[in-house]
Amino acid sequence: MLKKFSVIKQAAHKFYVDRFNIMYLNELNVRKEYQIRMSNRFATVENLNDSTDINSAWGNIEENVKSSAKNSLGLNELKQNKPCFDEECLRF
Repeated sequence: MLKKFSVIKQAAHKFYVDRFNIMYLNELNVRKEYQIRMSNRFATVENLNDSTDINSAWGNIEENVKSSAKNSLGLNELKQNKPCFDEECLRF
C-alpha cells in the first residue's frame, strides 16, 4: 500500500548579514587604512594567554574583523528592485 505524503512548503528564512563594500579595497588609501586597523586589532589578540576559551577567542577575532571592515569599508547598500505591479498595471 502506498502512502501519500503531503509536501509542505517551508518559508524561506532570511538572515541579516552585514555586507561590506569590498570594492573600496581597490583604492590604495582605503586598503592601507584597513590593513592598519586589522594589524592593530590582531596585536591585542596575540596577547591572549592559553587559558582563554577557544570560542571566546574566535568570537573576539570575528568581532575585530567585522568592526574593522565596517569602519574602513562601510556597508554595501542593497539595491531596491522595481515593483512589478505599478500604476501602469492599475490602468488596465
